[in-house]
Amino acid sequence: MTTHDAPPTTAPGATTVREPAAGPGQPFVRRLWRGRPEDPRWARPALLVLLAATLLLYLYGLGASGYANSFYSAAVQAGSTSWKAFFFGSLDAGNAITVDKPPAALWPMALSVRLFGLNSWAILAPEVLMGVATVAVVYAAVRRRFSPVAGLVAGTVLALTPVAALMFRFNNPDALLALLMSAACYLVVRALEDGRTKWLVWAGTAVGFAFLAKTLQAFLILPALAVVYAVCAPVPLRKRFAQLAAATLALVVSGGWWVAVVELWPASSRPYIGGSQHNSFLELTFGYNGLGRLNGEETGSVGGGGGARGGGMWGETGWDRMFDSEIGGQISWLLPTALILLAAGLVATRGARRTSVTRASFLVWGGSLLTTMVVFSYMAGIFHQYYTVALAPYLAAVAGMGAGLLWERRREGWAAVTLAASLVAAAAWGYVLLHRTPDYLPWLRWLVLVGGLIAALGLVFVGRLTRRLALATAAVGLVAALAGPAAYTLSTVRQGHTGSIVTAGPAGASMMGGRGGGPGGPGGGRAWEGMPGQGQRNQQNQQGQQNQQGGPGGQGNGFPGGGFPGGTPGQNQQNGTPRNGTQPNGNGFPGGGRTREGGMGGVGGLLNGASVPAEARKLLEQDAGDYTWAAASIGSQNAASYQLATGEAVMAIGGFNGTDPSPTLAQFKKYVADGRIHYFIAGGGMGGGMGGGNGTASRISSWVQSTFTKVTVGSATFYDLTRKADD
Repeated sequence: MTTHDAPPTTAPGATTVREPAAGPGQPFVRRLWRGRPEDPRWARPALLVLLAATLLLYLYGLGASGYANSFYSAAVQAGSTSWKAFFFGSLDAGNAITVDKPPAALWPMALSVRLFGLNSWAILAPEVLMGVATVAVVYAAVRRRFSPVAGLVAGTVLALTPVAALMFRFNNPDALLALLMSAACYLVVRALEDGRTKWLVWAGTAVGFAFLAKTLQAFLILPALAVVYAVCAPVPLRKRFAQLAAATLALVVSGGWWVAVVELWPASSRPYIGGSQHNSFLELTFGYNGLGRLNGEETGSVGGGGGARGGGMWGETGWDRMFDSEIGGQISWLLPTALILLAAGLVATRGARRTSVTRASFLVWGGSLLTTMVVFSYMAGIFHQYYTVALAPYLAAVAGMGAGLLWERRREGWAAVTLAASLVAAAAWGYVLLHRTPDYLPWLRWLVLVGGLIAALGLVFVGRLTRRLALATAAVGLVAALAGPAAYTLSTVRQGHTGSIVTAGPAGASMMGGRGGGPGGPGGGRAWEGMPGQGQRNQQNQQGQQNQQGGPGGQGNGFPGGGFPGGTPGQNQQNGTPRNGTQPNGNGFPGGGRTREGGMGGVGGLLNGASVPAEARKLLEQDAGDYTWAAASIGSQNAASYQLATGEAVMAIGGFNGTDPSPTLAQFKKYVADGRIHYFIAGGGMGGGMGGGNGTASRISSWVQSTFTKVTVGSATFYDLTRKADD
């Protein structure tokens, strides 16, 4: 294969020919173990060890998360029993309403559940495999242009990023998104090597399928990818634009086929599009999941954020958002280092010719990193800490590429000093992040700082050291840089995570409202338990799992680790009552709960699932086969908890927030008159808005309460829709 510039050991812009891979006549196992003939013999075994270690790390205690985010788990359960629910991403097998995202991320999990049954491992194991695949893609991308060592560094950085360890063990759409966006960057770099159209078309296909995972977030890096290819591709300008047009067509086809089917399908015979206000996926894409995320004006949402440097429900926005006390511990450990190495890589290749693939690699991965980081920093709408997993592959690739390039040039003074400066940034910032949780391994921050500074001093003179001493210095520096995120990652995998908003790291690692400094930052930030910016209450979560009924696994769910389906972190399942409660507590939110400092938190059935007493399960399961929906409940999380506990379809009135106008009161009355719904579950959701006012869900709730017979089972309240109150 001919490339347009060689690895850093030769001058940028030179041409080299790589040997082909091991011949097909060799045994597969030998070829798998040996890898490329031009690689050192240790390279492929080291990669396999990295991937195996990542797999074991991410699988560790996986069942402790139970159903993780019950919102998506309910859709997975529905898709495993109904192909129509599978296609549309319905929350229930009765196909009342969909999740507020396209369904691609649900499909691997639903297929897994069809094969292995409904359990935590069947739901989450596909996410783990996506994480391992993403590490492999990042390694392959960096190794092609730099070296196996650089690829291993990039893969290790990604595997040990706390938010990556969180989301590659969780059932939100972000795992598939990260994998597909990494693949898109890899494929664009492949296209830049030889100008072949097929690689660019495959890149467009990857972005299109990423759109079907998380809509417009997949398009954030498109400007960077398109501009780099238009400028740097080794083909004539006219052909470059023709290739970009072909890639755009592939994107539209791979991402648009499902959209076209949904928009053309008669609305009366498909589920309502959750998250929209007019039953339109295009409205959902460009509104609630699109521009609304940027400007905070999201109809049907629970509130927006602030403007630049402003505070809001979803945290402060501004250039340093990725470093603040809410986000920093999730993703930013090596972000300063990556930015330094990105600048160094561009400086090092400034004299290369236009078609330099080495420089283009920095532009592709670095441009994706910067574009995504800027958008995340200033978006004023709904924003959760775990969104930052999208940055992890880009950050890891840039770190691996930059470190590999500077190491090859370590005998040049500027390269050695820059490499040392990047390590100082990692050590100093690691110290700051660890200092924000002063009770968590207090000795580690000093080890990171001192070890990093000593290694950085050695790197200044690395060009004069013997090879063995230089490698030892680099190893010490790498350990110091990765010690902090590795510790947070280990804390993450040692506990279960449930609910809609999850964070990585130990308790207090993600604080709402402050920037820098100690816990919460100098602004006195709060640790929220259930609202945006929540900190994980690890000990409470573990205690809640231990207190569940039904012995090991909790209420007979059979999950290793005992995570309760749809449970809230910290729920105590004794007597079937969640710790945060499920009834209004005077703060305007069902199940309100309080933060550590007395603020509003834990929005009960809105952001986290509800506990389901055994008596309630038995009630809903009785004669469930005679109805399309065993029950209906306001809000998706509340409905999901009952659906997962019983295995029966439960209608989510109003979708995720309880604010979608589905079904209307007239439609609901018809469902009841036709005998399609058995029970109405009291509580849950937001009942029509932040103020609980006059929304569709509120009107349905009022009609049910005034018309039908109340049935109380333990702590749960139901209304039997087959029995009028005056009967």
